[in-house]
Amino acid sequence: MSQLLNKAKNFVSEKVNDVAKPEASVTNVDFQRVTKDSVEYLANVSVHNPYSTPIPICEINYSFKSATREIASGRIPDPGSLKAKDMTMVNVPVKVPYSILMSLAKDIGADWDIDYQLDIGLVIDLPAIGNFTIPLSHKGEVKLPNPASMFA
Repeated sequence: MSQLLNKAKNFVSEKVNDVAKPEASVTNVDFQRVTKDSVEYLANVSVHNPYSTPIPICEINYSFKSATREIASGRIPDPGSLKAKDMTMVNVPVKVPYSILMSLAKDIGADWDIDYQLDIGLVIDLPAIGNFTIPLSHKGEVKLPNPASMFA
C-alpha cells in the first residue's frame, strides 16, 4: 500500500513539475525621486503568464543590498494580477533612507553611484498548485541623485 502511495506522489510531483509556470525578469532599476527622508528607486519586473486565465499576485517581497548589506526591504501585499496569455509589467518601488546611503559613502565614491543586488520574491496563486514563488535576483549599478537635484 505504501509503495502505491509513493508511486502516486511521485507521479503527481512529476506532472506538477512539467506544468508551465509563469516566468519573470527584472528589466530595469532606475532612480524615481527624492523625498524628505529617502531616495526612491523603481524596479520594473516583466512577468509572462502562459495560462489562459489571469493569475492573482499574492505579494511581492524584496531586499535591496549594497556591499552585501541590506539597505532596504519590504513587502507589497496584493499588487494585482497577471494578464492571461500575456506579459505584465509589475513595478516594485524601493525606498532607501538617507541615513543608510551616508553609511555607504565609500562605495558611492567619486562616481556617485552604488552597486546593488535586488532580490525579489513574486508570490502568485497558481490553480491546483497553490502559492508559488518566482525568485528573482538582479545586480547592477544605480546612480544617486546629485545634491543640486535634492534641493531644487
